[in-house]
Amino acid sequence: MASIRQPIVSVLGHVDHGKTTLLDRIRGTGVAGREAGGITQHIGATEVPLAAILEMCGDLVKGRTFRIPGLLFIDTPGHVAFSTLRARGGALADLAVLVIDINEGFRPQTIESLNILRRYKTPFVVAANKIDMVPGWRKHQGQPFVRSYQDQPESAREELDRRMYELVGRLFEHGFSADRYDRIEDFTTNLAVIPVSAKFGEGVPDLLLTLIGLAQRFLEEQLATAEGPAVGTILEVKEDKGLGITLDAIIYQGTLSKGDTIVFGTAGKPGTTKVKALLKPKPLDEIRDPQERFDSMKSVSAAAGVKIVGAGSRRRSRAPRFARRKAISPPSSKRSRRSPRSTSRRRTKGSS
Repeated sequence: MASIRQPIVSVLGHVDHGKTTLLDRIRGTGVAGREAGGITQHIGATEVPLAAILEMCGDLVKGRTFRIPGLLFIDTPGHVAFSTLRARGGALADLAVLVIDINEGFRPQTIESLNILRRYKTPFVVAANKIDMVPGWRKHQGQPFVRSYQDQPESAREELDRRMYELVGRLFEHGFSADRYDRIEDFTTNLAVIPVSAKFGEGVPDLLLTLIGLAQRFLEEQLATAEGPAVGTILEVKEDKGLGITLDAIIYQGTLSKGDTIVFGTAGKPGTTKVKALLKPKPLDEIRDPQERFDSMKSVSAAAGVKIVGAGSRRRSRAPRFARRKAISPPSSKRSRRSPRSTSRRRTKGSS
């Protein structure tokens, strides 16, 4: 049986709705607190291994087995000034999480993110964040929502249900039939909404379980690994102290090795550089703000976030595509016979 790679999961939403805080809770980090003004200004990447997911899910996954090796999260900025970065993250993803503040509801970048996901036909779920702000809500640190909900006073449950009803109504206005995830019988026709508190971790196990469950059930065929040249997307080109010009990239197909020559798109002619070093963040660490030193790798296989140190780069990348040794076009992904409604699949990545 062929092995499968971890799905790439993009996290989108309006500014200050809790995208990075949600990922901080999953990683056990404090990236959001160190960002200028508390606002994400770059695309980040974090690998979350299956073992860490199973530990967070606890009894929710008791008796279940998964072939998905983990999840590779892509954090995108929510501010209006970063629409291009949000579009890049949405186009790259196998799955997505749309984070919406359940108390504030739809905002401009919420709608923009929905349009991006619709444009690229990216499967997604909704994380209805900040349930801890519902009046009378009892906080349960790190607990699954399905358990926390049962321990709430009637008034808090009614208020949450009212806000969920409003959120589901707004999603319906935008063409999505949605419901709370634990009430859905057929994920092929309904969009899953998972109530969460990124601050306290409530509902995070439910969110992770939903993501790996949907990926394994509906996306396993397109996540099958294939040998060959690496194909990926450049998230950012920057100068790192002691390293020079580096490329933060996501490899979504094939294998990239030290010493390979990569080709990347620019506004003019394609640029090339030889891979001098491959630096990979440790699991549960962030590529743009690592807590520990990167691991130096001889090769990296999909799917992975990696910092590429080039030797003799002749052009700066301005287009987000590269291929190892020769420019190639990513093959269009095969759709599974059944995919979730919100999970109609796409692959519209441009040629290298």
